Amino acid sequence: MPYREGPEPQEPSGRPGSRQARLLANAAALKRFSRRGFLAGTGASAVLAADMLFTRRVQAERRVNRILQVPDDFADAYYPNASWFLFPGFKTSWEEAQWILNALRGSLNKRGRLAAVGYSNLGLDIDQVVSTVVDHVRANNLTKLYFYGHSFGGMVAAQVAAQLKEVHGVEVAFILLDSSPFSRSDVLDESWFDGVVFLYERGFRFPSVLRGSYELGERVIHKDERTWRQIFDQTMEQLSPIAPSSVLIQSESAYIYHFDGNAYADKLGGTRMAYIGNPKDRTVLYESARNAWAAAFPGHMVSTDLQTDGALPAHASPGWSPLVYRPIVDKLMDEFFPLPRGGSRVSVF
Repeated sequence: MPYREGPEPQEPSGRPGSRQARLLANAAALKRFSRRGFLAGTGASAVLAADMLFTRRVQAERRVNRILQVPDDFADAYYPNASWFLFPGFKTSWEEAQWILNALRGSLNKRGRLAAVGYSNLGLDIDQVVSTVVDHVRANNLTKLYFYGHSFGGMVAAQVAAQLKEVHGVEVAFILLDSSPFSRSDVLDESWFDGVVFLYERGFRFPSVLRGSYELGERVIHKDERTWRQIFDQTMEQLSPIAPSSVLIQSESAYIYHFDGNAYADKLGGTRMAYIGNPKDRTVLYESARNAWAAAFPGHMVSTDLQTDGALPAHASPGWSPLVYRPIVDKLMDEFFPLPRGGSRVSVF
């Protein structure tokens, strides 16, 4: 019987020689794959891995509140017992808080030393913030305190001042409220807080990539308040390793959502307060917030009519617009805390 070849073995796909065809195609693809592309991909992966490790290290180091001092030779020498405390605004990093102090240095250092409160990445806890401030006050023998409330930091400043007076007998001389909302109703993007707080209080934590997407979208929506460079810089800040953790940001949202300024209206002793802001603010309702603070603290509010016209962004931007803010701070301090004249050494006491 003559020999007859059988059918060619078939792959599971049902097509003869498909395996050999795939091997040839893969070999051709490997030949076309450039060494430069391979090295670029490897390098990008290494950078991403290093960034993730660095982020974890930074986040781990910021698990407690810390007083971030900004050295200033003049203030440290002439006002060793007086200090400003900057309470940073929503989503403000430790580095940006120090940057704000440096931007206002020439105005702030005429009354006291410079310090900012660095919030813990584990979340905002006012009792712990008060404890951190008290420890710093006692360790440095501070007898005169000035608070700068940057955006939502004004809420924190008011509550911390009230607890300092009520629990520790420490009275704050002055609170400067910079575009600070009095309640969540003063925040234009209130729907964001509704969703974030709902999820946060039920145990959900936002990953950084989602937070970054929101940051970019929110800033593009409010493009009229910022230049494209500012949009890029501020978005990158929130995606960098030094940015506040998602947990801290969510806890700040919850704090704003539940804040009741009326609870501290009669607990500040002799503290003076001033409100500054911008009618063009697209983050906080300027008129609503200013009027609410003035109505709740009539015996403390000494100024509400100074506006940060020309600042960009319009909302709480001393770091971006120091030339707008410095004259305002100078005016307030010269009017309500005038420096003594005469003598070779300045003293506020």
